[in-house]
Amino acid sequence: MSDAVIRATSVSKHYLIRHERTNDTLRDTLADGARSLLRRFRHSGAHPSREEFWALRDVSFEIKRGEVVGVVGRNGAGKSTLLKILSRITEPTRGRIELRGRVASLLEVGTGFHPELTGRDNVFLNGAILGMNRSEIRRKFDEIVAFAEVERFLDTPVKRYSSGMYVRLAFAVAAHLEPEVLIVDEVLAVGDAAFQQKCLGKIKEISSSSGRTVLFVSHNLDSVLRLCSRVLWLQQGQLQADGTPQATIGLYTRTSRNTAEVVDLSGRKRPEGIVGRSRLASLSHHASQGAPWIFTFGQDIALTCTVRISRPPQQLSLAYALFTSSGFEIASTRTPVAALAQVPAGEHALALRIHGLRLAPGSYTLNFGLRSENGEEDFVAEAATFEVATDAQAAANFTDTIRAAVIPEFSVTLQSPTSSHA
Repeated sequence: MSDAVIRATSVSKHYLIRHERTNDTLRDTLADGARSLLRRFRHSGAHPSREEFWALRDVSFEIKRGEVVGVVGRNGAGKSTLLKILSRITEPTRGRIELRGRVASLLEVGTGFHPELTGRDNVFLNGAILGMNRSEIRRKFDEIVAFAEVERFLDTPVKRYSSGMYVRLAFAVAAHLEPEVLIVDEVLAVGDAAFQQKCLGKIKEISSSSGRTVLFVSHNLDSVLRLCSRVLWLQQGQLQADGTPQATIGLYTRTSRNTAEVVDLSGRKRPEGIVGRSRLASLSHHASQGAPWIFTFGQDIALTCTVRISRPPQQLSLAYALFTSSGFEIASTRTPVAALAQVPAGEHALALRIHGLRLAPGSYTLNFGLRSENGEEDFVAEAATFEVATDAQAAANFTDTIRAAVIPEFSVTLQSPTSSHA
């Protein structure tokens, strides 16, 4: 017998999108009615105000017991539709889904909660929805409340909870009531950073210790790399790749404008008033290993910035600024490029090197600019976006609870205790 707990066979989901016109006046209503009558004769019963949309097309895969599988893709790729079908919220238009065991889903804030009931009542309600009896819920109740950190508000109606409190309690219930399959959508992004790390640790514990299956959807590629043993990539409703996290995410990131192997900067929008003799043309990197624009802790990064110069400047500097995904500026610098004053007009490549990348796992953005003695010549915001992934060997001296963006180098040595003298 196969140990697959989820099997999707040629799953497709079809929607009809209606384009209805809103009429503000009686004249518009009469005119629209006349046009509709005329269209009926012309199109012989067709409905030009309707559009067919396939959210999923012929998606097939199997997930075995104990696997932690990530699902990545841009907004609108079909990820949420797939999870709703797996959670039995909606039915596929075509194809077949087979599920073995109890499924717990956390697809949006407060899924399965009644706003008028207290947190305590909703734990029992949500547990019952997941198929647990009262004694099982009682046995896990204290663990759920402690994990969610909502003890003070346990007897408060959840309609008064913040979105973060909703998520904490909803995840705690879903994770602690021992479903065979746990489905988690991007909803964890609502919680604070510390709780997100706590949830990721719990998901890892669920899969490794009890052999339960986890389906994890996130736009945080580092979390997917750290947590999952396999990744599915959806694009425009179709399954594009199914493989190891590094290989699949590498394919996925190549499709993004900011994470292409060579990023074209020539057509990017510039701030108003930016006109100069020098222009940023492209940006690329030369990593010795891994997927494009995904680096690891401690890795050396070689970048090439191509510039187009119409007239060589006397003084020019290349400036860049590094930001976290939340928009916090980590570092910025300006490097003089004296050699450009001697070159003829044309396209030239500037080589940059970052030695021993010491950034914590996560997403980062680079802004680039050219400055001359006459003022700023060119500037591109979000010139490139890259991921820093966890490398267990490279970061062996650090824990998984790092909160800062930059990881300093440090060491700890044991010293002999100092003798005390009376």
